[in-house]
Amino acid sequence: MFTGIIEEIGTVKQLVPGGESYRLTVSAKKILEGTQIGDSICTNGICLTVTGIHGDSFDADVMPETVRRTNFASLKNGSPVNLERALTLSSRLGGHIVSGHIDGTGTITDMKTEDNAVWLTVSTGYSLLRYMIEKGSIAIDGVSLTLAYVDDRCFKVSIIPHTGEETILLKKKPGDTVNLECDLIGKYVEKLLTHPAQPDGKAGTAAAGGLTEEFLAENGFF
Repeated sequence: MFTGIIEEIGTVKQLVPGGESYRLTVSAKKILEGTQIGDSICTNGICLTVTGIHGDSFDADVMPETVRRTNFASLKNGSPVNLERALTLSSRLGGHIVSGHIDGTGTITDMKTEDNAVWLTVSTGYSLLRYMIEKGSIAIDGVSLTLAYVDDRCFKVSIIPHTGEETILLKKKPGDTVNLECDLIGKYVEKLLTHPAQPDGKAGTAAAGGLTEEFLAENGFF
């Protein structure tokens, strides 16, 4: 798990393609402190497992499913990437709970400066927008941000100078693709409320692992 608070901007050092997969090498410094093979590093919002460490860089294998679901294919040697190590139990949760499992991608359609901030507008499909609410959280390329506007076609976030300096978001431009991870709590709630508690479609009980409207009503939630 991650917080969406970027620790360092790394640089893609090498991309070795397989069939539909890749082996990725990223140059970094801070996030390698204390890192071991097998640890997780969130790279542009993608949770990757460290498979090798070489002084000032780390390796990771990228599976075909990750390539299909993300903007990974747009990376090339020299590309900057947002990096964050997995959180520890002693870490401050400054952002929100980020899993590093990308839901899909969006396209930057507009960037406008307002005083000390930059408004970023991102268009994406309703299959992702349905999980976004105004003043809720979204992870864009691994960066935890507050949703300031949401409709059925796009959403907007406002980026402060510190976030702009510490991440790659303001290095992007309209037309660029970004990785998106929605707040996972909404997805769990949706499944519990819209899917039958048992595969045969029979209404379940809370004791059997199901959450039903009847159970909520009986316990004072309506």
